[in-house]
Amino acid sequence: MSESQPSPEEPVRHTLLEDALALVVGCIFVATGLAILHAAGLVAGGMAGTALLVSQFVPLAPGLLLGPLTVPFLVLGYFAIGPLFALRTVLASIGIAALSLVVEDTVRLGVDSPLVAAIAGGTLLGQGMLMLVRHGTGLGGFGVLAVWLLNRFGWPIGRTAIAVDVLVLGVSAVFLELAPLLWSSLCALIMGAIVFLWHRPGVYVGASRMG
Repeated sequence: MSESQPSPEEPVRHTLLEDALALVVGCIFVATGLAILHAAGLVAGGMAGTALLVSQFVPLAPGLLLGPLTVPFLVLGYFAIGPLFALRTVLASIGIAALSLVVEDTVRLGVDSPLVAAIAGGTLLGQGMLMLVRHGTGLGGFGVLAVWLLNRFGWPIGRTAIAVDVLVLGVSAVFLELAPLLWSSLCALIMGAIVFLWHRPGVYVGASRMG
């Protein structure tokens, strides 16, 4: 192996600038995806889906709800993963909340096709979550749990995300009609598939400091 190609045991370390840019772009993807799904009356999986579900009953944008819903998991992130991970997760929650306010105030979304909303929203949420996780940041409480399970037991983040998606959609089935639930399931499937396919050992070897 050449010296210019580090082995998996010695992953390339992301720079602070790379981590900062990934946090900004990831937050933009997540906030935009949430706005599209919210306008279509759909939910997704994970904490994003939980925020979307709660937003059906309270007059707040889903991005604003991510922060309060994440708080209980930050203790786990701080002590079990590392202080930098917890700090970046807090910054991501603040960034998503702020961008959600910007989108709510400046963008008027009219969604005529739930199919397009499910595909676009799921893709943006999946790519946003993937970008954040790759750079040592959790997306909401379940994202923190997924990273902890990966570090502690080696469980793939995509597999954990799919399991959480099934749980969130199961709860959503109590409140949503059949058609929105099916479109939401498609969104969650796309979101989980993106993370599952592109966050596997050997596919991406870059790493960010957690502590």
